[in-house]
Amino acid sequence: MTLPTYDSAQTGYLLVDPYNDFLSEGGKLWGLIEETATQNNLLSNLKTLDTVVRGANIPVFYVPHHRSHPNDLNGWHNPSPSQARVSQGQVFARGEWGGEWHPDFVPQPGDVITQEHWGQSGFANTDLDFLLKQRGINRVIVVGLVANTCVESTARYAMELGYHVTLVKDATAAFSKDRMHSAHEVNGPAYAHEILTTAELVSALMPAT
Repeated sequence: MTLPTYDSAQTGYLLVDPYNDFLSEGGKLWGLIEETATQNNLLSNLKTLDTVVRGANIPVFYVPHHRSHPNDLNGWHNPSPSQARVSQGQVFARGEWGGEWHPDFVPQPGDVITQEHWGQSGFANTDLDFLLKQRGINRVIVVGLVANTCVESTARYAMELGYHVTLVKDATAAFSKDRMHSAHEVNGPAYAHEILTTAELVSALMPAT
């Protein structure tokens, strides 16, 4: 397998929704992703990528979901089913532990925190595309949660905007094995330019000298 190359001046690392509610024991959604997250060694892989990406001088972009607060969908005509569930459960609640960054993935100086997305795509109705293009970035590596919703929607939208897209299939998780399979074996190949493992991406970012 010939690994892709990643010019740090043209590549952005998109970390989607690294909240306690997803990644920490006791989080409102941890129980739903725990099985696939554990099988994927998700937390360890995300920590490895965080270190390697920063060491390669690739800029890190946080792509956060909207943080819930009571009645935030009042007056909405067409909230999606997932938006309604998130609001009802006050997932990623603003000002609460679940809506804070997981302690291993707290933004560092120089990281970019984009506007919160209301739906599933980190690009829709946010400043992500603008901030990437202002930095001359045309390749994105997309990791985080959830594989078949926010990660897929963000990555697919990136392709539509002309970015080269890399998915890292063991740096994400989903609510079931079937959804993981759909994200990487069925849907991903239709839009992603590369679908790699963490080890493969590390090899691409740290070539032998």
